[in-house]
Amino acid sequence: MLKLHNNLTQKTETFHSVQDMEVKMYTCGPSTYQRAHIGNYRTFLFEDIVQRYLEFLGYKVARLITLTNIEDKALAQAEKEGASVEELTNRNEAEFFGNFEKLNIKRPDFTVRASTIVEQAAKLTKILIDKGVAYKYSYQGAENVYYDPTKFPGFGKLAHINMDKWPKKKRRFHLDTYPGMPWNRGDFILWHGCKKGDIVCWETEIGKGRPAWNIQDAAMVTKHLGFSADVACGGIDNLVRHHDYTLAVAEAVSGKPFSRFWLHGGHLYVNGKKMSKSKGNVLYLQDLTAKGYKNEQIRFFLIYGSYRKRRNFTWENLAETSRLLDDFKTAVQELENASSEISSPKAKSLANSIMDTFRRHMNCDLDVKGAFDALQEIVTSLQKFMKTNKLSKKDAAVALADLREIDRVLQVVF
Repeated sequence: MLKLHNNLTQKTETFHSVQDMEVKMYTCGPSTYQRAHIGNYRTFLFEDIVQRYLEFLGYKVARLITLTNIEDKALAQAEKEGASVEELTNRNEAEFFGNFEKLNIKRPDFTVRASTIVEQAAKLTKILIDKGVAYKYSYQGAENVYYDPTKFPGFGKLAHINMDKWPKKKRRFHLDTYPGMPWNRGDFILWHGCKKGDIVCWETEIGKGRPAWNIQDAAMVTKHLGFSADVACGGIDNLVRHHDYTLAVAEAVSGKPFSRFWLHGGHLYVNGKKMSKSKGNVLYLQDLTAKGYKNEQIRFFLIYGSYRKRRNFTWENLAETSRLLDDFKTAVQELENASSEISSPKAKSLANSIMDTFRRHMNCDLDVKGAFDALQEIVTSLQKFMKTNKLSKKDAAVALADLREIDRVLQVVF
């Protein structure tokens, strides 16, 4: 049975979906005002492993990825570059999905731009206003809408914040996003009303404006997957503000649990430091391929380890994991040369243990590293049996068939 660490309950729980063998999966996508770096792709790869392993187990997965293409940062960056928001975000989105292909990340069933769900966001906002959870407030010439977390019982249950310490004095946070990881203890913006000079606005049932980032994901998911998902994923930074906001919006509208499982991937550091432009250590996929690394080697480095733990990138680490993968691939290829008609009972047992070994590790919160290391040990042993003519062609074929099936998940071997 697959067990996953659920950040909502802070427990490792047996996974099961609401609908038998069908999974609705929401994954946080990029803010397309900028290029995605390899730390971002670590998150998207862990989400890809989640989907691929669920499908490996026989689930039918309907997966949605959100594309944040209208927000404060996108407007500012477009103005800085002298481009339209559409030109800026479409360019970065094209590179983003181009890198999906290079890294063998499955393109989700629903790739949804925030600019396509304005009416849904306005609809949700109106419902929240009618329920008294949200309210209109004029700020700097715009009639905005804000969400009052104190009106939603259980707010902060995903990040497990103590609402007893929530300030009694009214505070409002007007921007889509704020730097750093601290909690904004106050009301967060749902809707930016249009003011003089604004160029990105829509006419809606709640007036002229644009949806804030804090409601965009809820609108994208509920429009295409409904109000109840089975799995929600993102980076660990989404545990501060973003996912609790998304959950609070959707659940205040529907009264239903938004997602049963919440999974979050750890940060990727570079030489022990968090990636940031100010530190000058941001790395892109092209930086790694320019050094001669293959796409499957990069994919392997980014998935080889617990998805929940911080991973440190160094060129030495990348070289080491690349050699590990290359050696494994060579050993697997050599199994194709097995020519014996007989096999020792131990060799046969090893060949037949591959699939169960993989499942055992992956069922333990997607332990890719443990699974790969165990498979490497088995394949190395089979190699030794083959060199002494104690591995039959039949058992080698069984091993290779199972490894090919496993590589539907890993996508790095064949």
